[in-house]
Amino acid sequence: MRKSRKVLALVMAGVMGLSLTACGSGQTETTEAETSAESAAETAASSEAESGEETAAEEGAEAAASDTVYQIGVLQLTQHDALDKANEGFFAALDEAGIQYEADQQNAAGEQSTCQTVAEKFASDGKDLIFAIATPAAQAVAGVIADTPVVITAVTDPADSGLVADNAAPGGNVTGTSDLTPVTEQIQLLKQILPDAQTVGILYCSAEANSVLQAEMAKEACEAEGLEAVEYTVSASNEIQTVVESMVGKVDAIYAPTDNMIAAGMATVAMVANDNGLPVICGEGGMVEAGGLATYGIDYYELGYLAGEQAVDILVNGADPAEIPIGYLAAEDCELQVNQETADILGIDVSGLQ
Repeated sequence: MRKSRKVLALVMAGVMGLSLTACGSGQTETTEAETSAESAAETAASSEAESGEETAAEEGAEAAASDTVYQIGVLQLTQHDALDKANEGFFAALDEAGIQYEADQQNAAGEQSTCQTVAEKFASDGKDLIFAIATPAAQAVAGVIADTPVVITAVTDPADSGLVADNAAPGGNVTGTSDLTPVTEQIQLLKQILPDAQTVGILYCSAEANSVLQAEMAKEACEAEGLEAVEYTVSASNEIQTVVESMVGKVDAIYAPTDNMIAAGMATVAMVANDNGLPVICGEGGMVEAGGLATYGIDYYELGYLAGEQAVDILVNGADPAEIPIGYLAAEDCELQVNQETADILGIDVSGLQ
């Protein structure tokens, strides 16, 4: 059995922002049909006749065992570990619920124009549900689709991004899950690992509103820890190496939030930083796996799974997205991740971290 998921239904009223593969060849995935779907449906119908009533769970089970094949459009902003895991988790939830679907997987490779093109195609395709991964993808879909349920994920603050009226009560056809990360705790982790650090370089893409938000949060957290924070921004992926090289000798460590461009280019960041003895504290685990030193962050697979559960509720039980609060992973679902190979390269002892 999967572990139970604890969801925070609180509105993050004081937090605003947006968060964290090209269309080209879209991929369609079809689940394997249940060979006994028809007999299962007949059995469920017979049971209903005998009992005269059924629970909401039984209604969902009957619908899931039916011959319905749901058409799901998927728009993912770009390809990197966090968003890939959210995509995987979403469909794991659908598979676990036993429903059948065809998934039209589209990847925008980080291009806003491609997001718009795919969104417009989905609008005319008559999908049963749209799954949008990351803020630009979600905004493109929500901007052209008003009569189809839209489930989003990897968006820091859907309300501030204009995707929903309120995170606690979306009020339209959009709901989903937020990837709000514990930025303060991540800066505290940096301080714990590097107690002598004085200056932190905050690396992010200036075009990503979610990253601007996290940079502001990081600066406040640095100030609270007695650290000087200096912003280093990029506007295109080919600037990453040059910008990181410019940080050498000027900062004691780098903090990179859940920024899509930096996450996709993390191998470059790690190459330059590790070669020059600069530890990188990251916004999420995929960036650590790509060469960063450590993070304390959310599990994007679980985040996607939570969004998948919302989709099942909408498709099978007829739930209204307008009434489904934006979902958050609980604090206990955050986890410490350390790249031991990177720690060895940097000569940093991480054995005492908890």
